[in-house]
Amino acid sequence: MKCKQDIGMKRKVSIITPCLNSEKTIRDTIESVLNQTYKNIEYIIVDGLSTDRTLDIVKEYEPLFQGRMRYISERDHGIYNAMNKGIRMSGGELIGIINSDDHYEADAVETAVKHMSSAQCQVIYGYMGVLKGSILKYIATENHENLKNKMIPHPTCFVTRQIYQKYGLYLEWFKVAADYELMLRLFGKDDVVFTQVKKVQAYFKLGGTSSNDKYDLEREIARVMHGGLSVGGFLKKALIFEIQKSQI
Repeated sequence: MKCKQDIGMKRKVSIITPCLNSEKTIRDTIESVLNQTYKNIEYIIVDGLSTDRTLDIVKEYEPLFQGRMRYISERDHGIYNAMNKGIRMSGGELIGIINSDDHYEADAVETAVKHMSSAQCQVIYGYMGVLKGSILKYIATENHENLKNKMIPHPTCFVTRQIYQKYGLYLEWFKVAADYELMLRLFGKDDVVFTQVKKVQAYFKLGGTSSNDKYDLEREIARVMHGGLSVGGFLKKALIFEIQKSQI
């Protein structure tokens, strides 16, 4: 009779990294996937035609994955278009997305798999270390129960394939907050189970795409779409945002 851990190790997990001109950071990202304690992983890198040494670094690591890495390099239409390409390429039962300036804890995938239940539609996520350079600034511990006000740490999220099959992929007309919109789309659905892992699963570096001011505006649009904010409330926030921006 096989133990529960042996059965769990059979679950295939897909990890996706979208990237563009990431030569300064992607090595840490790739190594964090390569060195996972859980080995039944396929790794998919979606490059947006980098002009620096990003692809050279990817090719350097490809043999170390022993057939478990695939990559493409072609023009895309933003980070969520790249993520969607990776999801369509993937074959795992559980899917994680880690950007090219972030990285996982060594046991992140193993921990996520251990927290899977029998439910088809699951979002498993954990705590996230937020870095400024190499310095840990704080630990993000946002919980899904407060999703209508604040996003859970997306680099820590692992989502079952059935989620994307039933509820769709990232909305590509969002530029920086489609991950938040997706989680709001899932929140409150009777068949979607959110599970928080109460430990650090990944590290996020400040200064990336989602750190800019546009995120605040897109976040409010997502909240309006899913009932977390009235249209009037959004217009008021948008006006304040524009006034503050004009005063900088």
